[in-house]
Amino acid sequence: MRFRHRDGTIVHLAYCTNVHPTDDFNTLIDQVRTFGGGVRSRLGVDRLGLGLWLPAPVVSSLVDHPGDVGRLRSTLAGHGLEVVTLNAFPYAGFHAPEVKKAVYHPDWFDPRRLEYTLDCATVLAQLMPDDAARGSISTLPLGWRKPWYADRQQRAREHLDQLAEGLAKIEAATGRNIRVGLEPEPGCVIETTSDAVERLEGVDQDRIGVCLDACHLAVEFEEPAQAVRRLSDAGLPIVKTQASAALHVREPDDPTTRDALQNYVEDRFLHQVRECGAGRIISRDDLPEAMAGRRALPGRAPWRVHYHVPVHQSPTPPLASTSDQLQDTLGALFGGNTAATSHIEVETYTWSVLPQDRRPAGDEGLTDGLAAEVRWVADRLKDLGMEAL
Repeated sequence: MRFRHRDGTIVHLAYCTNVHPTDDFNTLIDQVRTFGGGVRSRLGVDRLGLGLWLPAPVVSSLVDHPGDVGRLRSTLAGHGLEVVTLNAFPYAGFHAPEVKKAVYHPDWFDPRRLEYTLDCATVLAQLMPDDAARGSISTLPLGWRKPWYADRQQRAREHLDQLAEGLAKIEAATGRNIRVGLEPEPGCVIETTSDAVERLEGVDQDRIGVCLDACHLAVEFEEPAQAVRRLSDAGLPIVKTQASAALHVREPDDPTTRDALQNYVEDRFLHQVRECGAGRIISRDDLPEAMAGRRALPGRAPWRVHYHVPVHQSPTPPLASTSDQLQDTLGALFGGNTAATSHIEVETYTWSVLPQDRRPAGDEGLTDGLAAEVRWVADRLKDLGMEAL
């Protein structure tokens, strides 16, 4: 879906396909047809964006087999779909039984991360619609915070410089401008927008910037307008934003709340927790650690949990979501006279691990849920005065 901002910027809205396991090229094609085409049909629109996730083995194969890229582009077009952004945060194995901190490997210290990201850019340059102004790729925020010594930071910066050089070469060869956004995430080297300003000082800002994830912003209790302004003042472009919502826990020491929260404990993904009270944020790396044991959080102030919940619906009370903060984030990005970014990706990858009574029923249920999320975000953009195209 596309929208026109009041400043004339064309804003692309997509949903992220990292919600689907992708084992090989044929699986990818099936997903595009089944879910991409299905969501577009549910929405009743002529064109829908996909934020493709291409695992490292799949994207490497696409680079080696240009004919497959042509087939993928034809399949996208045949189902009314377009791709201007890729999610290159997970390298591979994102739907393994246990992912947790493995999602941060390889990090930007490792040359495999550079190779993977440039492969993604190579493929994206061939998939983008001819009339798209630019492409975007989101990636991890350098790596997990431990261990991260000076030598790792130096090597990561060298790889980011090589990334910028590689993106420039791709643009020279194809005419397609592609930018990469590092995505601040709780527990990582770049955890907040302040960290992004510090750690990314001196990068090529024409090629490298930030992917602003609304869920992560909320978990860190960052105020959206201040975060957007902080990045703007530093000259760091918001390459894209991810429309996502976190779990909000108003009274984490309440027994009924604890029982409800226990339903969100699961084995696949990491769910970092932040407690904010008296001007201080206390952190834990996963929900079970926050709830019990010697390092359990006090529970005397509200919690935010890094658990991407569907943006269009509230969790079962007494739990809530940060959908209000998501609306504030969209307002900070698009409510002014200029659009702060042009790519929006709805990224709820947790449908398969939601509490049993919240999970979709099969492929049809998931398609319905994804369509409802995109519709919800589209309606918020219209509320901000943006014109659907």
